[in-house]
Amino acid sequence: MGIRRNAARKLKLVMLKMTEEPCETRRAPSAGGVRELLAIALPMVVSHACDTVMTFTDRMFLSRLGPNEMNAAMSGGLASFMLMTFFMGLIGYTTALVAQYLGAGRKDRCAVATTQAMLMCLAAYPIILLAKPLILHAFELSRISPDQLAPQKTYFEILIYATIVGLLRTSLSSFFSGIGRTRMVMVAAFVSMLANVGLNYVLIYGKFGVPALGIRGAAYGTILGGLLGLSVLVTAYLRPSVRRQYAVLQSLRLDREAMGKLLWFGYPAGVEMFLNVLAFTGVILAFHAHGPVTATATTIMFNWDMVSFVPLIGVQIGVMSLVGRYMGAGDPDTAHRAAMSGIKSGWAYSAIILVLFSCFPEALVSVFQPAEPDPVFLQAVPTAVFMIRMASLYVMIEAVCTVFSGTLRGAGDTFWTMCISVTLHWLMLPILIVMLHVLGMSPEAAWTAIVLTFLLFSYVFYLRYRSGRWREIRVVQSEAELLAADHDQAFHEPRDL
Repeated sequence: MGIRRNAARKLKLVMLKMTEEPCETRRAPSAGGVRELLAIALPMVVSHACDTVMTFTDRMFLSRLGPNEMNAAMSGGLASFMLMTFFMGLIGYTTALVAQYLGAGRKDRCAVATTQAMLMCLAAYPIILLAKPLILHAFELSRISPDQLAPQKTYFEILIYATIVGLLRTSLSSFFSGIGRTRMVMVAAFVSMLANVGLNYVLIYGKFGVPALGIRGAAYGTILGGLLGLSVLVTAYLRPSVRRQYAVLQSLRLDREAMGKLLWFGYPAGVEMFLNVLAFTGVILAFHAHGPVTATATTIMFNWDMVSFVPLIGVQIGVMSLVGRYMGAGDPDTAHRAAMSGIKSGWAYSAIILVLFSCFPEALVSVFQPAEPDPVFLQAVPTAVFMIRMASLYVMIEAVCTVFSGTLRGAGDTFWTMCISVTLHWLMLPILIVMLHVLGMSPEAAWTAIVLTFLLFSYVFYLRYRSGRWREIRVVQSEAELLAADHDQAFHEPRDL
């Protein structure tokens, strides 16, 4: 009886501790507010803006050589990225998993989750390389003009061998995003951007005695810039303070529990990202197959669309990190506040883009004007101006979709997020093909239909969020819950008296 009374007393103490929030997760009045969100999100916005600048300047430099090189870089680069997407989506869930472990007071598990992501990178790389012949065959079947096809294949064949760099960067970026130290991700992205832009200028045009490599130089500059960014993250991850606080060296092993959580909650994000980029690649190829003029107009428009959208991913990562942290601490109300802060921040940014796209589309198109007068570019200008102006109508909608999907992912509601997002993207592709290639409608009409489809699905994301089912999902148990479970098991175990 004495043993049972003692166990019961210990259990009461554990339950009392559970009702008292630990100092690390005690809620300040500003918890989940815009200020806390921006502290995480702004470095990620800058980070993704740096990635956008890299891609944007690649295509801008190549546009001086002619529309074919610019279009080839977009299609070839997107195809290379598409092969990474399933694994990037899966690995990217490490942000939410690390944040949940941090919120649950289990810091040692943050690095364990990151190690599982890096092991997944090593498993993914040979699979990606095996898919190379399929993509090259798809290029041949896409009816792209021969002048664009040759440089497109060259660009793709170089980039695919560096996909491991992008995957490892995603793993380490997810760790720092999950623990809220997003400035390190920003520094790595900034270093990568500076190297990429400088190297591309030298390698594409042949400056300072280096031979002009054209589109091959753009690919090499991208790879070298990525390697420098990865080296910054590796150095930060292995710093003594991080090693001690998160037990990094002890985490370098296969962990079945953490790997299971990453696969179970991360695979919907991976499937979603792969299918979405596959559909988007189909959209690009469908536009490009319509002819060089449409290909040039849509390439210009999607370059600026990328500028408007990619920084929103920084807001999404900030929301996902905060929501994951507060859900791990068992506080869905503060997680909801973080989501609303994301909506406010996303709309504030999108309002600026709306003004730029609606008031200055001609100036935005002229950025991609070739060095020599080109008849294809001149014919594409009116279509590109219309598309950019139409894109201004859905920048606010993009913010809603991005923030609510980040909230649902952070809470662990990844399956329904996948279903909604994939349905949206795969609905766009047949609409475009029918309108553009079956009914013979104009690119302007097809693009208008795609914008209206986005409007519909932003409401679907809102309905899923409003249902509140994400509040009930538990991805990890807190340290107090694990302790209580251990004591409960000890209390019920038969003992020899």
